[in-house]
Amino acid sequence: MSDLVLGFLLLMFSCKASSQEIAPSLTVRAMVGDDTVLPCHLKPPKDATQMTVAWGKPDLEPRFVFVRHGGKEHLVDQNPAYKGRTSLSADKLKDGDVSLRLSDVRHSDNGRYRCYIPEEEKEYFVELLVGSASSAGISLAGLDEGSSGVVLDCKSTGWFPEPQLLWLDREGNVLPAGPPETSRGPDGLYSVSSRVTVEKRHNNNFTCRVQQKDINQSRETHVHVPDDFFVVRSNCSVPVSLTVVLCFILIVAVVVFVWKWRQRKVSTKKQPDNDNEEQRQLMAEIKDGLTEKRFKREEELLKINTKYEESLDQTTDAFMKIKDELEELKKEHSVLKQEEDNIIAETEKKIKEVEHEVKKMKEAEIYKKLKEIMTEQKWKLDEKNKKHEKLELNTDKIIQRTLGEVNRLKESKQRRESNKETEEQQLQQKETKGNI
Repeated sequence: MSDLVLGFLLLMFSCKASSQEIAPSLTVRAMVGDDTVLPCHLKPPKDATQMTVAWGKPDLEPRFVFVRHGGKEHLVDQNPAYKGRTSLSADKLKDGDVSLRLSDVRHSDNGRYRCYIPEEEKEYFVELLVGSASSAGISLAGLDEGSSGVVLDCKSTGWFPEPQLLWLDREGNVLPAGPPETSRGPDGLYSVSSRVTVEKRHNNNFTCRVQQKDINQSRETHVHVPDDFFVVRSNCSVPVSLTVVLCFILIVAVVVFVWKWRQRKVSTKKQPDNDNEEQRQLMAEIKDGLTEKRFKREEELLKINTKYEESLDQTTDAFMKIKDELEELKKEHSVLKQEEDNIIAETEKKIKEVEHEVKKMKEAEIYKKLKEIMTEQKWKLDEKNKKHEKLELNTDKIIQRTLGEVNRLKESKQRRESNKETEEQQLQQKETKGNI
């Protein structure tokens, strides 16, 4: 008879909702593994010891999580997932407190619960929000060559509901970072990760915070990045490259100058031929009026021109040697640049090799491992910088040699023009005397 009455009451639990009084719903928050209480109180308070109390979850089948009837628990229609985890406080039933105690809360317990007292024709609703949180892990993801910064990666798994991830500096200011990546696993839990590029600061302390405001949960992980990790890439290649370019421009200018001078030399050779023709005509007119000294003087001028041409050829050869040396320096610069790129690539490779071990290592061990890598690579870069300095010194010497050759060429040109004017004046004076 008792079972028939209970069955009828449970049927009413399922169907009779329109005529009963509905109390406002409450929200209860709990973490996975905790014990929680879903509140339900008779108003006004009265003894509920012998009353039928049915707790259910509409989205379950069977939907009952706890039933009390005739002063005893009724377990026949209880959902198996709640067996051994639900109870009422017998001491509080006298005061009308029929709150449900739920032990070992699970994610599957999330949802809306209904507290129904048939005798009172009242039902109450409670929303249970089950959350979970876990710590975050920070690892070194690499180096940012563009900003000379360090890329940090933060990951955290096993969250519910979906969390937020923030990067903070020591003062608590939010650091600019890209949108975090969030995924949900088959168990319904969320994983979140984010990367941020940090630059060298006065303390280099950074924080990864993962938080969920609905369940009032937050987890923080702190990391200190040593100054040695912020490696500034050598920029010696820039001045060396500019120097090489300037040297080539200078060589081109010198080659153009030599070419023009050769053209002028050809014109100069033609001019003496015309002068000789005029001289022959003049000699025919004045009947051998020139003396033997004049011919000797012309021979001296010819020797001077010959020496000047030889000097010009030597200067041209010197410039060609300088050009070859500059090309060799350019090759050495390319080799050094390639070695520097290889060092950087090797550094990134070593960082990636130890990245998968970071989670298993303590912060001190991480620092020691990365310190070894950065020290080794810093030594290699220092060696390359020395080679860059030597290369730059050799380039400066070649530039000084080039400028010296150019100055010598200009002085020689000025001396020749001065001598030429003097000799022409002397020849004119002698010709005038011969005509007289």
